[in-house]
Amino acid sequence: MSQQEQWSSKIGFILAAAGSAIGLGAIWKFPYIAGENGGGAFFITFIAFTILLGLPLLLAEFSIGRTAQNNAVDSYRSIAKGTKWHYVGILGMVTSFILLSFYSVVGGWIIIYLLKTITGGMAGLSSAQYGEVFGQTISNPLLSISVQFLFILITILVVSRGVQKGIEKASRIMMPALFVLFLVLVVRSLTLEGAGEGIVFLLQPDFSKITSQTVLEAMGQSFFTLSVGVSVMVTYSSYLPKDQSLPKAASSIVGINILIVLLAGLAIFPAVFSFGLEPGSGPVLLFNVLPTVFSQMPLGMGFFAAFLLLFLFAALTSAFSMLEIIVSVLSKGDERLRQKYAWIIGLSIFIAGIPSALSFGILGEVTLWDKTIFDLADYAVSNILMPMGALLISIFVPLKMKKSDLYEELKRGSTLKKAVFNVWYSLIRYVAPILIIAVMIDVITG
Repeated sequence: MSQQEQWSSKIGFILAAAGSAIGLGAIWKFPYIAGENGGGAFFITFIAFTILLGLPLLLAEFSIGRTAQNNAVDSYRSIAKGTKWHYVGILGMVTSFILLSFYSVVGGWIIIYLLKTITGGMAGLSSAQYGEVFGQTISNPLLSISVQFLFILITILVVSRGVQKGIEKASRIMMPALFVLFLVLVVRSLTLEGAGEGIVFLLQPDFSKITSQTVLEAMGQSFFTLSVGVSVMVTYSSYLPKDQSLPKAASSIVGINILIVLLAGLAIFPAVFSFGLEPGSGPVLLFNVLPTVFSQMPLGMGFFAAFLLLFLFAALTSAFSMLEIIVSVLSKGDERLRQKYAWIIGLSIFIAGIPSALSFGILGEVTLWDKTIFDLADYAVSNILMPMGALLISIFVPLKMKKSDLYEELKRGSTLKKAVFNVWYSLIRYVAPILIIAVMIDVITG
């Protein structure tokens, strides 16, 4: 059974898929995790995982989705009839549900800061005062839940409109705007006095700082920023016509992703070092440290508002894909059901995310394994569920899809050489499972 909708063009698909990949993982999470893990060493490890694991897995998800041209659950079911492999798609749905539940909390913070900045509420404060503003903002239960709901509401409204009229249309506007705003910010950051130290921190690796936890974080980050391991790309590629090149699309998305991560680092670390601030400030880096940086620049709050706007664009395009994977499974291509399930699932995710929204306030003392509810959800998705999903996909493709059929699917609309295909196939069949299992075992055994 084919999906009723398709992307209107290759560029529409690439922008939507890149939008799914380029979100909080690239702009919010990468800078603070890189800051906590030595900068350049983490960046190089992240790039290695993105190319050796992320790209092959992205192409694997593409091959599943377009071969079956169905939703994330029925794609596995149609390829591996009479088996339990469709649970990989169900795992992706569960992962996306949890991910969007805490992702929407950060999306709400962006909305608060954008409104505060536009109305002048962030201007002229000291570094300590910015910290107080952040603490007061995230600990306010009514405010945190309200903006989390607003973020989810925007996501619901776009996804309910469908693939072309909703997701693709929004991505065509948001993604080019994101690039333009990012380039402006990078130029401004690189022209600050003392910016060179930040560039060195990001691009000059100190491999003595690499630990097993750093490697796990880098692998999780590569999955997080490419949206692999949750079958989102199975869903997106199912809407792609057969005459489009999957290898070119995958390479474009990976290239855009690495570029955005680099731009994020170049926009943030030179500015942080220029003003003598701490790059390893953790999740608060963008909301606490950066206002301090921007406030000390000429027209700084204007630049900060631009940064927050592009940050919101990136967060929303990723949120669209997380809700879409679940809605597409339940609606099965019926556009009348799409609207119904977009609202039902979206509101359910909002309710499930309330504990995460309150993790910085009235539920701040509630911990499990020394992690707040928000941190536990983040850790479970990035370091357990996504790697597990990626592992299962890397096993499924060579086990349940004929090698000759895979080559024919990946060769459609492209000039893929057999030698390149064989390298990809070996990476999926041997390298990806071994690397994922090795990293996970190392973390489990301490």
